[in-house]
Amino acid sequence: MIPRYADLPISADAPPGSSWGVFGREDQLGTLNFLSPERRAAAAGLARRGAVFNLDLPLDLPARPFFGTRRRPTHVIDRWPNSSVQDDHLDGFFPQYSSQWDGLRHIKHPEYGFYNWTSDEDAYAVDGRLGMQNFAQHGIVGRGVLLDVERFLARQGTTLAPDQPFSIEPTLLDDVANAQQVELHSGDILMLRTGLATLLHAEAARGEFSEEPRTEFACPGLAQGEASLAWLWDHQVAAIVSDNLSVEAWPFDRSKKLIHHGGIALLGLVLGELFDLDDIGVDCANDGVYECLFAAKPLLLRGGVGSPANALAIK
Repeated sequence: MIPRYADLPISADAPPGSSWGVFGREDQLGTLNFLSPERRAAAAGLARRGAVFNLDLPLDLPARPFFGTRRRPTHVIDRWPNSSVQDDHLDGFFPQYSSQWDGLRHIKHPEYGFYNWTSDEDAYAVDGRLGMQNFAQHGIVGRGVLLDVERFLARQGTTLAPDQPFSIEPTLLDDVANAQQVELHSGDILMLRTGLATLLHAEAARGEFSEEPRTEFACPGLAQGEASLAWLWDHQVAAIVSDNLSVEAWPFDRSKKLIHHGGIALLGLVLGELFDLDDIGVDCANDGVYECLFAAKPLLLRGGVGSPANALAIK
């Protein structure tokens, strides 16, 4: 029996508002535990038409970095003299530059540390706990549900600017789901569309590539605070992926509990960022079906902090 958010924690030595111990004291999967074999098998039945949708941005997008600490990779084609063979490699490859998964060792809570009693030493060591190999070996496969907030608001006559701050409250998520006639089930992968991928593709089409990071950028996303965390946990969302910068609204409202701190570190919530949800959004709007088979295989990188998305949707 999974406790409600209001009933957390279940262990006396766990932080308030945390799921530590819910999946066992040795758990390294967090909310991916909601992806049971039965739920994966049921999700496979959603691939009715065989239509496949890529959910990744190209590895060289965004055209301008969001953070100076993450650089665009350089793709090099290696041609070998007197050989018919060629190879390639990436220089300066940051797994979290483009469409990405945040691993459970990506961030720690400033007071309570890393998820599920993981020490700093364990989280920093290649052979320590919470590495990306856990996600890779488990896979992220299940029922994907698109909540197209940008398109819903547009139909209400409201423009959701992808480069302006806007806090998406849980009540708005409920309104979008009701309008789309779709319900979230335990173990779903929630796909949150705000329209940022459209902006990023437009920048690339205009050739606006630069190595200089952006300054004073903002974007819509989930509202910070206990209400959003409770909504995600009580719906037993296995992972939430968004087309925006950080799943939660940017810049962060640090007067409230952050999704990154309260979600990743305290709940073991799996986040995916900068996904490309434009094509799947158009298809869902056309056929009125907002569920799909979602499949992703993060990099099998021992001790990895994050990974490219490597994700598909199939309808």
